[in-house]
Amino acid sequence: MLTALDAGATDVRIGDDRLAGTELQHAVGAFAEQATGHGRIAVMARPCLQTVVAVAGALAAGCAVIPLNPSAGEREREHVLTDSAPDLLIDTADVNLDARADLPRVDVAPDATALIVYTSGTTGAPKGVVLSRPAVMACLDGLATVWDWTDADVLAHALPLFHVHGLVLGTLGPLRHGSRLVRSERFGPVDGATMYFAVPTMWSRLDDDRLAQMRSARLLVSGSAALPAPAFERVRRVAGHDLVERYGLTESLIVTAASSNGERLPGQVGRPLPGVELRIGGADESGLGEVELRGDTMFAGYLNRPDATAASYTQDGWFRTGDLGRYDRESGLRLLGRLATDLIKTGGFKVGAGEVEDALLAHPAVTEAAVIGVPDDDLGERIVAYVVTAEPVGEAALTDHVASLLAPHKRPRRVLFVDELPRNDMGKVQKRNLSDPGAPRGSPRPDKSG
Repeated sequence: MLTALDAGATDVRIGDDRLAGTELQHAVGAFAEQATGHGRIAVMARPCLQTVVAVAGALAAGCAVIPLNPSAGEREREHVLTDSAPDLLIDTADVNLDARADLPRVDVAPDATALIVYTSGTTGAPKGVVLSRPAVMACLDGLATVWDWTDADVLAHALPLFHVHGLVLGTLGPLRHGSRLVRSERFGPVDGATMYFAVPTMWSRLDDDRLAQMRSARLLVSGSAALPAPAFERVRRVAGHDLVERYGLTESLIVTAASSNGERLPGQVGRPLPGVELRIGGADESGLGEVELRGDTMFAGYLNRPDATAASYTQDGWFRTGDLGRYDRESGLRLLGRLATDLIKTGGFKVGAGEVEDALLAHPAVTEAAVIGVPDDDLGERIVAYVVTAEPVGEAALTDHVASLLAPHKRPRRVLFVDELPRNDMGKVQKRNLSDPGAPRGSPRPDKSG
């Protein structure tokens, strides 16, 4: 599974700690000795080299890894541990980087579980997503094909190590493909880096001087949340790169990605990876509908939740993502929000919130935007926008701007100006934390993020 690690051809640096070649291989082997014989191992996935050694060692021993968010609250952590029932709980502070042993020879079932990653719990208690070893390998190999990812690359990122972006792509990817990994506490340029992985907020907050130093890289990747068009244009202007976007969920891993060699457009997240199929379910006349998936990267189900697993699939076997999108075989997939929160039915029309957000972000004064639908006695739902601006601009100017780019029924009926949008650790806007749109016009939202 971790081909380059098995061959002793890896090099990982996290902060001030570094292990390379057979030293890393043997450190992983020492942990694998400790892990052998256990079925599931929960790992406190702090951003440190010990986490890499523990996760890789557990996988080398044929175990299933449950990455734990070190920032999770006591109740959330208790739920994950009770639900997953690990045989061993590892605090990475106790992992010995100096220990050495050969990698074990372990027979692993072809469809064995690699990871059990818990969802964020936005629609109830977090669910354990069971990811098989073949699914992880299909995802990483598909990205290697689309991005020309090889052992000549140096990958730099500052992502957490308890989710798909930072753990699967940003850690297991280098251990499989042999690229050097440099994980920093603060996102920024790294000498010799050829690839950068980051979320949109990281790209947006990077100052011009540091961004310009990334010009020598070959691939800048953005994921885990929608990338605003202004951020795409700024990176193009300052760093000389068109950001590569990709799309996936915990349940599907990465399923689409823009090619390293093809045209990249803001808002387009590419075409399906090898072994992945995609369709738009229930599309309206404009092609807007729910993104549905099947293929080699899909999860094996929700742990202990056969009911939730069954409910997540259509009758003919396609996984329902809950994401709204349009798909064109030439330009690829364009995402327009979440079905539950971003499909707005107003005045008899269906509107994707993401399309309105893109239009708002095309205004030079707007730096961030979030659009929701709220109940309305006349329209069914009315469109309300929350915006962060870099300079003063009037509400009417923004609604007129949207109406000039989109059909008139897609313009916001209200625009509220806020200092910032509520986001989670991965930079995704948490629309459930937005204020009551009945608040006085133009007033900031109260802080409900805790």
